[in-house]
Amino acid sequence: MSGMYQNAKQCMARLEQKFPERRMVCVDTRCASLGEGFLVREALRKQAEGLSLEELVQWIEDYQPQVCQWFTVDTFEHLKHGGRVSSAAAVLGTALQIKPLLHVSLTGELEVVDRTIRGTKRAISALLARMEKGWQPELCSRIIIGHGGCPDTAACFARELQTRFPQAELITAPIGPVIGSHTGPGLLAVVFWGTER
Repeated sequence: MSGMYQNAKQCMARLEQKFPERRMVCVDTRCASLGEGFLVREALRKQAEGLSLEELVQWIEDYQPQVCQWFTVDTFEHLKHGGRVSSAAAVLGTALQIKPLLHVSLTGELEVVDRTIRGTKRAISALLARMEKGWQPELCSRIIIGHGGCPDTAACFARELQTRFPQAELITAPIGPVIGSHTGPGLLAVVFWGTER
């Protein structure tokens, strides 16, 4: 993730001193959580196809801008604690049952895109609309659905996705405690290859 990239480069420099016979490369994926896992999994697929280390690094740098990471959260409370929204916006948004739409930008930063979506059904529709706008199944038909302690909502979302995109290969995964502490329970995410990150 972008925020840890410099730390990773420092760690790599120390490892290169300890293991000078090894070739190491540090790549900023500009992804987070499931998006990062998605990109790593795809890179492993390319490695299995025979890409060299240099070719693999170039492939990651070329394709990471196409890893689309869209999600919504159940309340603004955790976004408030993380400094993403003000206290007033958090209180109002939660009272109105607004489900903000967020994504990881091209620069690897978390951005709130829409603060007007009300209710889980509309939030699911907003996530589906992002997929319809730019999904690229020709790169790979795999789609990851992430959730923060709401498997029933994730299952509902998966059914909607499968209906609209029958060729999709769906993987559903829970969000871990590190990202979960920033988003809170009720997070719903979708990660896919697309034209609009």
